[in-house]
Amino acid sequence: MRAESRPVYPDLVLTSTEHGRRLHGVVEVETTESVNLLEAMAQWAHFAKIRGAFYLYVPAGAADIARRLCEDNRIAFTEIWAYYAIGRQVRFSMVHRSAAATRAAKARKTKATAKATMARKTKATAKATMARKTGKPRKASAKEATVSKGNRAKGAKQAKKSTKARAAKPAKTSRTTRKAGTSTRAASRRTAKAVRKTRSSKTAVSPGKAKRQTAKRSSVKRP
Repeated sequence: MRAESRPVYPDLVLTSTEHGRRLHGVVEVETTESVNLLEAMAQWAHFAKIRGAFYLYVPAGAADIARRLCEDNRIAFTEIWAYYAIGRQVRFSMVHRSAAATRAAKARKTKATAKATMARKTKATAKATMARKTGKPRKASAKEATVSKGNRAKGAKQAKKSTKARAAKPAKTSRTTRKAGTSTRAASRRTAKAVRKTRSSKTAVSPGKAKRQTAKRSSVKRP
């Protein structure tokens, strides 16, 4: 393959299967001895100019050196991976990722999430439409079932509170009624006492008037 009319030979070429085997990126694998300025200017700089991603694989102890060489010489890498051996197995871990690659990864993740959400909504709408056509009740989703259960629990709690309030209200009413009856009886007793006092004051006669009445009765009895 070519980079700016110059033939280059990366260790691995990645192509996309979604867009007619279009070039996705190139991979260059280095050893501890090949991580140096000469290699960076002779190969890495040209790989970075290819239209696509540039993935650089270096030994675990040379990851920082490779990043420093790329930054000092303005070599645009996509990701730097470190590899190391554990027994007979070789492990890989991503050490550095460029800012542009980070933004692209976030955009891809957001797009995938939106696509999955749209697919779920479309599937749910299709199921609801089919249920209406066939007359079968639609099965509630887990989220709807949780909301419905919460509403039922809330309604039961409110009903319990209202029942307790109704049970406590008659007792309060009876106490108020007893208090009112006691007040009425006391008022009746005070009224009766006042009436008796008024009657006794009306029937009472002064001493002078009593003497005149006695003299009048005695004069009437004489022949």
